[in-house]
Amino acid sequence: MRVISEKRWLLAPEPHAGTVAELAQALTISPVLARLLAQRGIGSPAAAREFFEPELARLPAPWLMRDMDRAVARLRQALADGERILVLGDYDVDGITSVVLLVSYLRPLADAPGTDEAVSRLQPYIPDRHREGYGISMQAVNFAKESGITLVVALDCGVKAVEQVAYANSLGVDFIICDHHLPGDELPAAVAVLDPKRPDCYYPYKELSGCGVGFKLLQALTEQMELPVERLYAQLDLVTVSIAADVVPVTGENRILAAHGLRRFNVTQTAAFAAQAQPVHASADTLDGPGPLPVLTHSLIHSSTDGLRPGLAALHELAAPRQGPLSLSSLVFGFAPRINAAGRMGDAHRAVNMLLAETQQEARYTAEVVDHMNQERRLCDTRTTQEALALLADDPEAETAAATVLFQAHWPQGVLGIVASRCLDQYYRPTVILTERDGLASGSARSVAGFDVHEVLEACAPLLRQFGGHKAAAGLAMPIENVPAFRAQFLREVAARLPAGQLPVRPVDVDAELTFPQLTEEFLEQLGRLEPFGPGNPAPIFVSHAVRAVPGSVRPVGAAGHLKIRLVQPAAAPGLVLDGIGFGLGHYLPWLLENPEADFSICYALEMNEFRGSRTLQLRLLDVKAGI
Repeated sequence: MRVISEKRWLLAPEPHAGTVAELAQALTISPVLARLLAQRGIGSPAAAREFFEPELARLPAPWLMRDMDRAVARLRQALADGERILVLGDYDVDGITSVVLLVSYLRPLADAPGTDEAVSRLQPYIPDRHREGYGISMQAVNFAKESGITLVVALDCGVKAVEQVAYANSLGVDFIICDHHLPGDELPAAVAVLDPKRPDCYYPYKELSGCGVGFKLLQALTEQMELPVERLYAQLDLVTVSIAADVVPVTGENRILAAHGLRRFNVTQTAAFAAQAQPVHASADTLDGPGPLPVLTHSLIHSSTDGLRPGLAALHELAAPRQGPLSLSSLVFGFAPRINAAGRMGDAHRAVNMLLAETQQEARYTAEVVDHMNQERRLCDTRTTQEALALLADDPEAETAAATVLFQAHWPQGVLGIVASRCLDQYYRPTVILTERDGLASGSARSVAGFDVHEVLEACAPLLRQFGGHKAAAGLAMPIENVPAFRAQFLREVAARLPAGQLPVRPVDVDAELTFPQLTEEFLEQLGRLEPFGPGNPAPIFVSHAVRAVPGSVRPVGAAGHLKIRLVQPAAAPGLVLDGIGFGLGHYLPWLLENPEADFSICYALEMNEFRGSRTLQLRLLDVKAGI
């Protein structure tokens, strides 16, 4: 029986008391909310007001991004000359939304009204996960040449595609690259490489999603051609889905884009929202491009500014039909898996078609197809996860091993990243899950907080055929015969980077210690001003000590080991009772039932529970520590 948490609670440092007092007084907010602002680096009332009111007018000028002038000039030339354009993106959510973003925005510019999709001058292209792999492939370049395409706009990929772009140049196919990944030592010889992470790019915000970089290209095009700015902002639903799914920081520009994108999900009439940001037209010193195209009439605009595009609206009905206002978390868990499933289980173009659908009927049909593919994906990853966890349960060394490496030749490639994350949730070790593909052992790596798994793969490079990624996640491939040696070296390298004899412990970042009288509906409403929450701006987490369970209130919920409880804090407010729900905390039930009068500490997020028309405050328990 576990009575002491295996998690490590990390209480945030106390910010400067004077800063907290100034924020609380100037903004008329609670000291706790003022502290949360200060902990997020917001140290003045003016900065706090900007944070509370993210305005589209404060978006950085797109022309600050290196090569933006060249990208816009080449794109305008292609539109004016009637060239065929291939819009290429990766097969994940960020890539798919990026492709839909450009195709839906540019088609009215490229095609005559009523143009059939089969003869459109814009061609969406998503590489096949199994035949082409990630990013720009030689097959894609050949497809462009054979199809009479003279310009490719690559999104969410391409910054390392040096050979592929050189090959395209030899065939007379130009590339504009819109990427957000770290570049290599050499940039592709494309017409333009838009990537805020380029060392020579001084764009002020570096953490855009791939779809966000595509949005900046369209923002520049909109300004120079003096197109209706409302039409540009109608694309923020796609940008917001990409921000949520790609787990980029919800700070700075991303926070502005996400806040306004979420309004498109949660508000049906958005005229006021679209009107608040005034269009900024190109200044006299912006680049000279081809002659201006006719300004669009509203009859040519496919994307409505009143709410969601049909594909996302249909997906909303399937993913969250009974929920309240959507958050970024809702998009991560409800929307992203369904869009991803198309690429994992078949053809990612099905997700593209869903998001490009112009009628509700077409959107509902394609959304149901994508949803069915997601159900298949869930069955597949559940089955594979169960097999992986069974292998670990049968391994006597799994509990004490510094890392997890599993290989089964029959496991499906498309769910390995999910399975690695599920195994990491259970054992909290750097994890590699491998299957057989094209005669190689290939798969995904996932890491624990603060541990650089990419560095470990670099140390194992002599055993690998290829690898790539970042600190938290990576992909890799090796000859199958190298798997045993790789597993041994991977475990050694991980162990060598851990404190002597210590296995990773899951951290929980805690913002503040509160007492029950501070937990009110008014306080929860104030916390809502910090939204949208995500990486870089997480939902606040609190701790309370010396709490007890109301007698008879402790019970299990569901078959997945959840905990339902009613709580009191006798020393602070003997008569105040709050409900708590602990997902995955069912292992604390025996101790709580055997020690009904014991004091303990809880770590939680505060939320509103809506059930059958009633609304009550609820503590979403993240962990319990006994005896504190």
